[in-house]
Amino acid sequence: MASSDAKPKSVSRAKKWSEEIENLYRFQQAGYRDETEYKQVKQVSMVDRWPETGYVKKLQRRDNTFYYYNKQRECDDKEVHKVKIYAY
Repeated sequence: MASSDAKPKSVSRAKKWSEEIENLYRFQQAGYRDETEYKQVKQVSMVDRWPETGYVKKLQRRDNTFYYYNKQRECDDKEVHKVKIYAY
């Protein structure tokens, strides 16, 4: 069961926008490193996504309030450098 409590080995900053960065941006806005941590904390197997884009649609924050996201890109170019990419 050790693998479910994965700690990142390293972290880097995003340089340019991609779909992966878009989703990381959404997890980090909600207070999580990434999908791995979200699934650990919330004990869920699936994340609610927009079928058209694959972007995260809804996340539950640690205080149990919800974040709802648009179908379109939300992470502006000026925000991209704030996104952290964790390597496990």
